Amino acid sequence: MIAIFKKEIQSFFTSSIGYLIIGLFLLLNGLFLWVFKGNFNIFDYGFADLSNFFLLAPWVFLFLIPAITMKSFSEEHKLGTLELLLIKPVSILQLVSGKFWGSFALCLIAVIPTTIYVFSISSLGIVEGNYDFGVVIGSYFGLLFLIAAYTSIGLFSSSISDNQILSFIIAIVLCFFLFFGFEALATLITDGHKLQVIKSFGAKAHFEVIAQGIIDTRDIIYFLVLTFFFIYLTYAQLKNLNK
Repeated sequence: MIAIFKKEIQSFFTSSIGYLIIGLFLLLNGLFLWVFKGNFNIFDYGFADLSNFFLLAPWVFLFLIPAITMKSFSEEHKLGTLELLLIKPVSILQLVSGKFWGSFALCLIAVIPTTIYVFSISSLGIVEGNYDFGVVIGSYFGLLFLIAAYTSIGLFSSSISDNQILSFIIAIVLCFFLFFGFEALATLITDGHKLQVIKSFGAKAHFEVIAQGIIDTRDIIYFLVLTFFFIYLTYAQLKNLNK
């Protein structure tokens, strides 16, 4: 698994695409938060906090993570190296785990530079340094769970097609539906109880709670189940290909 993990990291940074994807992620966040006028602009928001960043991040990750994961299995399958990986003395679960943690680590590398926003916001307050870092830590914690879920979806999408572009599109559609789809469906319901039930199936409702710094075991369990479910689907797909 460690070898697969290292290979995933190395293959990403040996091409300019890896740096381009991470650079684009940081550029988009920086522009929407600090430059472009609009709902996400921190100066227009009027409050010294990072809540706008955590509202924006799911939209950016919606494209970033599928771009990172789209070649995980698609490229291997297209080049014919997937069959070689499957017959090596490494289990399918180890292969999937290595790919997952490799992609997850790449997303984490993209997120780490955004921590500079925390210190920037802290210095913008009326009282410099008077900032609730506990809420920020909780919000980043929620972001990691969302990244894990998106990554597992991206890996599954990559395992069902040898076309990277198709894998990219499938991953975007699945991530979009699981995050925003149930929220949209809930707007069609007038019954308050049913509305809340439908919204609870979507990742958006759970992420928003954690993004506020509220750590609820139900939200954590939701993301863990969602992540492991798509990891299992990826495992089942590769096992079927190995028959």
